[in-house]
Amino acid sequence: MDTIGDFITQLRNAYKAHKPVIEVTSSSMREAIARILKDQGYIEDYQVVEEKGKRFLRVLLRYGARQQPALREIRRISKPGRRLYTSAAKIPEVANGLGIAILSTPRGVMTDKEARRLGVGGEILCFVH
Repeated sequence: MDTIGDFITQLRNAYKAHKPVIEVTSSSMREAIARILKDQGYIEDYQVVEEKGKRFLRVLLRYGARQQPALREIRRISKPGRRLYTSAAKIPEVANGLGIAILSTPRGVMTDKEARRLGVGGEILCFVH
């Protein structure tokens, strides 16, 4: 099972359906991705809630003028069947620098810009713009 891929698909589908909020089961990787999306302005906010002994991640989606989604495209890059790793020097730019790549590095989950600044490579999880 690809829990990160499922989370990305649920985000993409919710934006297409103009949903205000989504709820998914929580994991540390999903929380890290949500933190980055919030910091970069792609989602409004997120919360970790506990109901009946299970942890859920509640994500409040962001829309602009005339209900335009803040997140235009999110695409999974490294998949369970084909992992994609990169060095710090070869981290790709997304949409000519207008988007971000989210990487899982030895120093944690971070954007491509942070990874370049710190000089670390890692697994490319997804592209966002």
